[in-house]
Amino acid sequence: MIPRVDLKADCARCFGLCCVIPAFTRSADFAITKPAGKPCRNLQADSRCRIHDQLRPAGFGGCDVYDCFGAGQQVSQVTFGGQDWRDSPAVAAQMSGVFPVVRQLHELLWLLEAARELLSPDPLCEELTAALDATEHLACASPEVLLNTDITAIRSPVNDLLLRASERARVWFRSTAQDYRGADLTGAHLPGADLRGACLRGALLIAANLRGADLSMADLTGADLRAADLRGANLATSIFLSQSQLRAAKGDALTQLPPSLTRPAHWPS
Repeated sequence: MIPRVDLKADCARCFGLCCVIPAFTRSADFAITKPAGKPCRNLQADSRCRIHDQLRPAGFGGCDVYDCFGAGQQVSQVTFGGQDWRDSPAVAAQMSGVFPVVRQLHELLWLLEAARELLSPDPLCEELTAALDATEHLACASPEVLLNTDITAIRSPVNDLLLRASERARVWFRSTAQDYRGADLTGAHLPGADLRGACLRGALLIAANLRGADLSMADLTGADLRAADLRGANLATSIFLSQSQLRAAKGDALTQLPPSLTRPAHWPS
């Protein structure tokens, strides 16, 4: 099984894949428009970002919240054995197709490991471990296998398993928890809301006011927290909450976080 540390981005072992492969459009999140496969103007010859410590002031907040879950170094050093995309157009083309697949597989690995830690000990952990092993095996496959992988077919059963794990973990809130799965709560006014045990999987919480809200044991899998106001909110036991979600949101020194996550540098102290 891939250790948790390898599911965190290590830019020193990557060839700047997230600065080359994805496309982005000039907006509040990106200062420029960049087509897929074209290196960002801030990518240096050493594969490091020229403005990495100034992304937000420079208008690249979208880069600051991006998380490859370690897929960058996996593709660069394992899948392609240290071959740089700059040295071969064929390698560059393959990397462009492989990287998004491995990134999604690594995200699933992160979620499965989080679910197993959340439930252990529990009979469901055996299924979670089996899914972890199978997903890891695929993430370490050859470029040819990865390019022919139907990632949607992989995600579907894993998501069903993660939902079962979520429901098992939130069983004590079954009678009172609110279900906002996939709900559009953009700009919602929810200060001080009791969202304990709520299901917010895939919910749109863009610019929502969650100041002082209690999100204890709330499932935040894939919730869009861009510009969400989390000042003073209780997220200490929220489940499936990622570091990138926090970086996209607004919080402060009173925002309670899980011990595995860190307070974003741009939050006021």
